[in-house]
Amino acid sequence: MNEEIERRRTFAIVAHPDAGKTTLTEKFLLFGGQIQVAGAVKSNKIRKTATSDWMDIEKQRGISVTTSVMEFDYEGYKINILDTPGHQDFAEDTFRTLTAVDSVIIVIDCAKGVELQTRRLMEVCRMRNTPVIVFVNKMDREGNDPFDLLDELEEELQIQVRPLSWPIDRGARFKGVYNIYEEKLDLYNPSKQTVTERVEVDVNGPELAGHIGEADAQKLRADLELISGVYEPFDRQAYLDGSLAPVFFGSALTNFGVKELLDCFVEIAPAPRPVTAEERVVHPEEEKFTGFIFKMTANIDPNHRSSIAFCKVCSGRFRRNEPYRHMRLDKTLRFSSPTQFMAQRKSTIEEAWPGDIIGLPDTGNFKIGDTLTEGETLHFKGLPSFSPEMFKYIDNADPMRAKQLAKGLDQLMGEGVAQMFTNTFNGRKLIGTVGQLQFEVIEYRLQHEYNASCKWEPVSLYKACWIESDDAAELEAFKKRKYQFMAVDKDGRDVFLADSGYVLQMAQIDFKHIKFHFTSEF
Repeated sequence: MNEEIERRRTFAIVAHPDAGKTTLTEKFLLFGGQIQVAGAVKSNKIRKTATSDWMDIEKQRGISVTTSVMEFDYEGYKINILDTPGHQDFAEDTFRTLTAVDSVIIVIDCAKGVELQTRRLMEVCRMRNTPVIVFVNKMDREGNDPFDLLDELEEELQIQVRPLSWPIDRGARFKGVYNIYEEKLDLYNPSKQTVTERVEVDVNGPELAGHIGEADAQKLRADLELISGVYEPFDRQAYLDGSLAPVFFGSALTNFGVKELLDCFVEIAPAPRPVTAEERVVHPEEEKFTGFIFKMTANIDPNHRSSIAFCKVCSGRFRRNEPYRHMRLDKTLRFSSPTQFMAQRKSTIEEAWPGDIIGLPDTGNFKIGDTLTEGETLHFKGLPSFSPEMFKYIDNADPMRAKQLAKGLDQLMGEGVAQMFTNTFNGRKLIGTVGQLQFEVIEYRLQHEYNASCKWEPVSLYKACWIESDDAAELEAFKKRKYQFMAVDKDGRDVFLADSGYVLQMAQIDFKHIKFHFTSEF
């Protein structure tokens, strides 16, 4: 069992939109032998789209809308990658994904440097002490000086950095990457879709100039001397504690520097780590199986209108057809066809180990945050649902398709894409999201996956907050006074729809015994 745990690497790739996460994922799959030709996110010549962007809307727009899960074997290691959406409208999906991984690779565009979304994601990693590796992408384009980038990373992400590879020039003059970790120079022919052979050279020998020219050879030696003078030697323990970030340079699109990143990653990244539940800390090497659901996806297979719940195995060994206890419903379930993923393609498995992500077909039993065990009472925590900030009423545009609309909304809300409230005053359904793009995605998916059409009506609200109180009389008085602004969420809990910050503030002052919650996790 310990062998299986030791060879697992489960990580997420996160970044600002357009920094190159999906392209990097695609190259990892090439090296892992899972695909023979890499797909492109945006390209007219390359007809194959990226493996992890499998939804129609992702292929059309060239953005990731949902986290994709992929697994492959590489040099004896079993790697589970989660390619997350970079767009801030889908940040919630990314934050939840970070609860299910042991380490993170942050991708940064060398021309744009650290952007807002990257900073936010780094805060979540810091909260959990998740080990981080930085990959500076697009070195084949004109960008910032590598030393300036390192300073910016330290300042913006508030973490110490240590370069483990170094670029030889940049932009049109980019010639390759020197691998500091293995002390080798790797030169490639830029190729977007295939992997080329590497050349190994001694950096202090005369043959270096023959490969990259005398001027670049001298500059590389000077840079390496400066790096060893300024930065402490790489300390793996500091990286595992989340206080040091190794930095790699390269270009995911042209396959420069990706293999160095992957080789070093499998060697230094942590195997599955203990997970904190409300009751105790769960260690991966324990005998009994435990796991939690961190994500739901409807319609992975268009032929079957079913949802799939993504379960992260935290400890023990998961076996097919064994009885497991569903904590929230307190009932025993068996899974006859648990699956493992390659984005949309999936295959049935007999067993899974800690660190693995498995898909469990769902017929309405699961919600995000559910725990599965072999009988012990455990609750894994920390899967937030944010309080939405944009609201629209949703109405059925085709009376003949009311059933399809209801089913579609039910499954999409189960994914946690957005939140649906029913206004108790007029009985209308209200969708709340974190960003505008989510409304477009919901409308598109309802139409193309459920054959249902909807129309939106804007409504001006400030925030939705969940309310609870030990004082039943005061709660009743509050609901009476605010009856036009009361709603229930899909679990039947009371929600107050405040139409301005002032109204919310006054409500909190007037009703002292009512608790106002801004995440649904309480």
